[in-house]
Amino acid sequence: MAAAAAAGPRAGSDAPAPLTGARLVLAGLVLALANFIVVLDTTIANVSVPHISGGLAVSVSSGTWVITSYAVAEAICVPLTGWLANRFGALRTFMFSLVGFGIFSTLCGLSGTLSALIVFRLGQGFCGGPLMPLTQTLLMRIFPKEMQNKAMAMWAMTVVTAPIAGPILGGYISDNWSWEWIFFINVPIVALIFFGVAVLLRGQETPRQKQPIDKIGLLLLVVFVGAFQMMLDLGREEDWFSSTKIVALACIAAVGFVAFLIWELTEEHPIVNISVFRHRGFAASTLSLTIAFGTYFSAIVIIPQWLQTSMGYTATEAGKATAFSGVLAVVFSPFVPSLMKRFDPRLLVFIGVTWIGICSLMRMTWSTDITFWTIAVPQLLQGAGVALMIVPLTTIGLSSVLPQETASAAGIANFGRTLAGAVATAIMTTVWSDMSRARSDELSGTLNGSQATSEMLQQQGFTVEQARVAIAQMVESQGTAVATGELFVVSAIALFLAATTIWLAPRPPKNVKPADGH
Repeated sequence: MAAAAAAGPRAGSDAPAPLTGARLVLAGLVLALANFIVVLDTTIANVSVPHISGGLAVSVSSGTWVITSYAVAEAICVPLTGWLANRFGALRTFMFSLVGFGIFSTLCGLSGTLSALIVFRLGQGFCGGPLMPLTQTLLMRIFPKEMQNKAMAMWAMTVVTAPIAGPILGGYISDNWSWEWIFFINVPIVALIFFGVAVLLRGQETPRQKQPIDKIGLLLLVVFVGAFQMMLDLGREEDWFSSTKIVALACIAAVGFVAFLIWELTEEHPIVNISVFRHRGFAASTLSLTIAFGTYFSAIVIIPQWLQTSMGYTATEAGKATAFSGVLAVVFSPFVPSLMKRFDPRLLVFIGVTWIGICSLMRMTWSTDITFWTIAVPQLLQGAGVALMIVPLTTIGLSSVLPQETASAAGIANFGRTLAGAVATAIMTTVWSDMSRARSDELSGTLNGSQATSEMLQQQGFTVEQARVAIAQMVESQGTAVATGELFVVSAIALFLAATTIWLAPRPPKNVKPADGH
């Protein structure tokens, strides 16, 4: 530790020497923990949506705003990270974002209405957005070059392990404490990370330089993303385009998007460097990533909701069933860099995403009679595909752009990934609700033996009305199960499309070094 503190700057660089020994290990763990908690908050609320909806007296569909608001705010803020780090320094920006994340986590737990919770979740997302890329930046700064592969592997492990802890932790807290604690639990962890970074990373600040911010581009980004997300979230409640509000939001989103594209392509200092899409490898990998991740993430949201609302699972049980998705991802992730040296990364992506699609097809026969392990096995198996998807896709995309475009490309890829998760969740929950209603109506029209079932229930002590309600609930549950299975067929098709898309990218050069993640 003393040697690291006393070491001088690296030759030919204005950066301080990398850390060594115990200080390096502790600093790496603290930064990895920061990334872990941000990723955790994208999934910890998934199994808690029914509890939050009940506690705030709103519908479950409205409760999904708790998930999508965080994801959209994070998506909007990610492209700003490069400018913030250059203007204020990566370490200073990291510390400020960390404090904001802790404050808004506290306010989320104190919320008494859905509106307040959504506003504070937006603030949490805005502060959490920069933490993911900044943890990469600081890890690459403190680790020696020969150890940077290991640093990125450790960072990637937090991405795949957080979804394991999220559903379990969220379910346990919701069932045994109260939903507010899924936000309060962040506060002591944030305090620990803040103290650790302040002590261990002293002197690791990056150079600062004044750069103009593209205010108009930022405004257009917020307007079109916000309008589009509100259109998706309000569409089902407002009967879609029969509502003047939804039509207005759609027009604002469309016009704002076109204006954003035109402005960013002509601005000297764009907030989002769209020109990186001229590189075929980056365009193809980003398209594949957004389709695959959006589809994958929407399933993470829908499954626990179905288990709790239709199958009688508690939040803890739903969390345990869905948490298996990260197990094989953890097991396989350390082997992916070696596989990339031996095989075409595009082939690994194709196999990984196709495998996730096959696991999605395993859910097409789900019914109200399925067991815990029928749910858990596809979750477990798809983890291998996730491991083969994330790292190769990132490598293909970032190796396709010029070195000076790496930061912009990384920001856009993260933007696309987080926005895809929010948009896909809104679309899939709407489609799922409509399909469930339609399948339940179809089953009601072809129901056999309803009179005999009613009489049997009456013999067990049910009144006529109670028997009628019980039968209606059984039909509704089975209709929702059928719709859930059909939805995963659609998901599988989308995943197969994402797997095929990667072949539009040229093969990346061999032995590509990891980007510095700025």
